Amino acid sequence: MNLRDQLTFTLFFFVVLTVFRVEAQRKVKPGEGVVLRTSPKLVVGIIVDQMRYDYLTRFYEHFEDGGFKRMINEGFNCKNNHFNYAPTSTGPGHTSVYTGTTPATHGIIGNNWYDKNSDEEVYCASDTTYVSIGTMTSAGQMSPHRMNVTTITDELRLHTQMRGKTIAIAVKDRGAILPGGHTANAAYWFHGGNEGKWVSSSYYMDRLPKWVNDFNTSGKVQSYKKAWTTLKDIDTYVESGSDNNAYEGLFQGETTPTFPHNTSNLLDKTKDYDLIKGIPYGNSLTMDFTIEAIENEQLGVDTDTDFLAVSFSSTDYVGHKYGVNSKEIQDTYLRLDQDLARLFKTLDKKVGRGEYTVFLTADHAAIDVPAYLKDQKIPAGYVNEETTNAKFSEFLKYTYGTVDIVKNYSNSQLFLDHKIIKNLDLELKEVQETIAEEFLGYDFVDRVYTGYQMWQNNYTKGIPYILQNGYNQKRSGDVLLVVKPGFITYPKTGSTHGSPQIYDTHAPLLFYGKGIRKGSTVERTEIPDIAPTVASLLGIAFPSGTTGKPISQVLE
Repeated sequence: MNLRDQLTFTLFFFVVLTVFRVEAQRKVKPGEGVVLRTSPKLVVGIIVDQMRYDYLTRFYEHFEDGGFKRMINEGFNCKNNHFNYAPTSTGPGHTSVYTGTTPATHGIIGNNWYDKNSDEEVYCASDTTYVSIGTMTSAGQMSPHRMNVTTITDELRLHTQMRGKTIAIAVKDRGAILPGGHTANAAYWFHGGNEGKWVSSSYYMDRLPKWVNDFNTSGKVQSYKKAWTTLKDIDTYVESGSDNNAYEGLFQGETTPTFPHNTSNLLDKTKDYDLIKGIPYGNSLTMDFTIEAIENEQLGVDTDTDFLAVSFSSTDYVGHKYGVNSKEIQDTYLRLDQDLARLFKTLDKKVGRGEYTVFLTADHAAIDVPAYLKDQKIPAGYVNEETTNAKFSEFLKYTYGTVDIVKNYSNSQLFLDHKIIKNLDLELKEVQETIAEEFLGYDFVDRVYTGYQMWQNNYTKGIPYILQNGYNQKRSGDVLLVVKPGFITYPKTGSTHGSPQIYDTHAPLLFYGKGIRKGSTVERTEIPDIAPTVASLLGIAFPSGTTGKPISQVLE
């Protein structure tokens, strides 16, 4: 082919290609092919209380195909997911997941905190302006009124003109109330004591629905007052420490922290129902109630997307008593895996496989038992509160002539009496700094920050970034303490949480279902990213205080 023929052929090919492109464009209508939103019939948000990320990897080989493995293998796994604030505790955790922001904005700075206006300690969900529904006790005097912003559940309700339904469920009241948001159709939690009932608040309803009363009288709760034995042969639990050790707590009546746990109060079917919370059957009871809610509330049956927010609280109670390296915590997660499989089977049947979207995360993680770490020659230890208080009181008396200059200590923060400081002709900034310098001399303290620093600086990484995200200008204290890694204020058995250290911030984040890609990432994601990711999936407004950003890799 000569040069002229080559040019002719090239020109002909270009013309044909252009014609095809024009014809293709003529056939595509404006907006066609553009996906604005995904419309699952139901979104299910799952929070596992006190779940570390490494539970997924440690126990993976023991999991069934239908629970955690189904979410990991068929969904999207954010392997480097973290809380970007402290304190890492249940109230702030649940709120941050659902609001897409941190305590600096949503205002839930702890489970409890000192309220500077009322001069008293308050609980994150308490509200005496409402009455209990389902019990004569005060267990139902609750509402989300201390949460300053909207949740993803609120925004879905608003987007659907309140047609989309939100139901929130947890053993812990705050584990249901805060995720449910301000507009939930219902939030239910478990009241133990000698009643053993699922209850609610008059904030949501005047009386319990018939299906809840039927569940409460069905004998299901009583059936879980039984011996706690291992799901599998305990000798196969090689991923955990020995069953009999000095790092675990005891049930009343026990002499060793070993399986089976079958004390008389665990077996008594007429009282002590709070004990169910501290064994894995509390999660199974939560799942039983959740499955009843799916069916009786008709979730996911119409074109308006509904939202089911469920939190599994027993994992936290078990972790606190036995620690993260215990046979008990392993057995609890293997049983939770089976309960998750039950949930997904129910959703497949009632809503339809491929018609719902799920995310699973935690409200915080946890530290290994410091006594155990210390025995393994890892730096760790405990804060001696009595010695610390005595030393600090002497400092206050010597420096200011009174201990009353400090009004409260909670959530690793000191609250100062600003009136006394003013009456002593002192500058608040200088008092904060003087107290901070004093605490830097205490062996268990790693670093200290002042309220003034939180106000004046914009931290973007590290511990100060985490503290600032947890610092609410109206509600937080004047001096913020950070203890050394591996050190806690807690009894010498069991695990706890609350710090800005990585063992408390690294938590799982799994997405699964409609609109979710299959895959994983090791790029850092943060808890406030969850709500805007779900909002982007649904094509609805972000919660009003959102500071997180959508995780683009997750969405199809």
